Order: sequence, then structure tokens, then C-alpha cells
Amino acid sequence: MKSGPLKLACADFAFPLLEHEQALDLIAMLGVEGVDLAMMGNRSHVRPEQVRADLGGWAERLGARLASRGLELADFFLIPWSDFERMAPNNPDPAERADAAALFRDMLSLAADLDAGGLTLLPGIHWPEEPWEDSLARSAEELTWRVEEGRQRGVRISVEAHVGSVADTPERALRLVQECPGLELTLDYTHFVFQGIAEPEIEPMVRHARHFHARGAREGRLQTTLRENTIDYERVVDVMKETGYDGYVGIEYVWTPGEPPGGPYDLTNTDNVSETILLRDLLRARIAA
Repeated sequence: MKSGPLKLACADFAFPLLEHEQALDLIAMLGVEGVDLAMMGNRSHVRPEQVRADLGGWAERLGARLASRGLELADFFLIPWSDFERMAPNNPDPAERADAAALFRDMLSLAADLDAGGLTLLPGIHWPEEPWEDSLARSAEELTWRVEEGRQRGVRISVEAHVGSVADTPERALRLVQECPGLELTLDYTHFVFQGIAEPEIEPMVRHARHFHARGAREGRLQTTLRENTIDYERVVDVMKETGYDGYVGIEYVWTPGEPPGGPYDLTNTDNVSETILLRDLLRARIAA
């Protein structure tokens, strides 16, 4: 872990209707130390399909954007496409895996050039035509060499265990970490609380966390206001301190249209600026306590 106190970051993809530099301006105005930089195919401000032809140029542009606003790069978050199947690391199709490998290596190069301490990936999904164990084994095999190549470039590799993934419960996420030495977690309680999993069952994952996502959620709702939130973030901070975590906590309210309004996956149901400020202040108070 990095030395020093917990730091706060904000996701640039919290504000997708702004231009990227405007989103960074807003994050700087929020007074957090860092930014979670999204590199998400077909949907983020800056996309892999845009930058791969000029990785060096984009490293200079993005580095300048962060430096001019006094923002640290808290995390580099790679999602290959707007569905979980395309270029998943454990896709059964060798051609898809080859494409995923090439994308990873390009994005690892960009992350290293930006001095990113860590790169978040998705772990892959449970493919319905095969047993879960086979999907997990392929994920572990593919992630193992990614962890090693990341180590060689000074970039720690973690996965976000999420709803719909091969690591959609604490037990499955911990199994993946066990099967893939050196792999860490980008931990987001909301994906487990949403499923009705109790927070004490999530806590063992904290000691494997490299990065952290935080927003409001409750059982049956993946994103809520802080008023409706049931996650005990004061306890979360305490567990982080108990386990020696001293990385970033990325406040990750998102705005993603397409799901039915008011449904469990509705991600347009919050005022992201206000909710980010409220959670920022709650976390700061507990960190300082």
C-alpha cells in the first residue's frame, strides 16, 4: 500500500454530459485529491478506440489535463466495450481473447506512461454454456499474465468484482484472488449490498483491495442517494484502517441512461454533484476522526 492517509478521488465518468476537460474542472472544484480516469469502449469521454493510434500523444494530453488542475491519477479504469461479453478476458472465443490481450497491452502502456499506480479491469463473466468453475479458471489464467506484465511496468492490476461477473459474490471474488497470485480488488460494496449480502460478509475483501469505489446503494437498488443508502461508510473506513488500506476512495456516482426509471439498475436517479459532496464530507469526517 502507499504510505500516507486515505485520499479521495472522483470518477470522470460521473459527469458524462460535460466535455472531458469540463468534468475535470468540476472534479478539481470538488476539492478531492484524485480522479478515476475511465477508458471505456464506446462510452467514456476518452475511449480506447480513439487513443490506440496515438498512445504517446494521448499520454501527454491526459497528463497535462490532470497536472494543470492539480489532480492525481487515482486509478485507470479499463472496460473494453459497453457489454460484458466483448473482449472479456475469459471469453471462450480465442479471437476475442487475442483482441482483449492486445487492448490490455496498449492500455497498460498508456497507464504506465501516465504513472498510474493501478489499472482496474473487469474479471469476465460466467459463460452460460459452461460450469462456473471453467469460466473462473479461464479468468484466472488470463489475469495471471496480466498481473505479471503490470508488475514489470510498475502498475498494480485489480479487478472490480461486480454484478453479472464471474466474481459476483465475496466468496467468488476471494476465490479468484486466491487462484491468481498478485491480483487485487477494486472493491465496491454496492454490487454486493444490492444483492442483499450483509456487510460483514464483504469485509474480508478489504484486505485484498487496491482501490475503492463508493456511492449510495441499498438492497435492490444499485445506486441511491445518501439519504436512502444503507452502507455504513463510517464502518467501511474503520475496516480500511484496521487492515492497513491507505489508497484512494473513489466516489463513483454514475449517470448511465438506458435502464427503466426507478428500476434496480436505474443509474440516472441521483444529483451526482450534490451526492458526491455529501459522501465526500462523510468520508472526510470519518477519516479525520
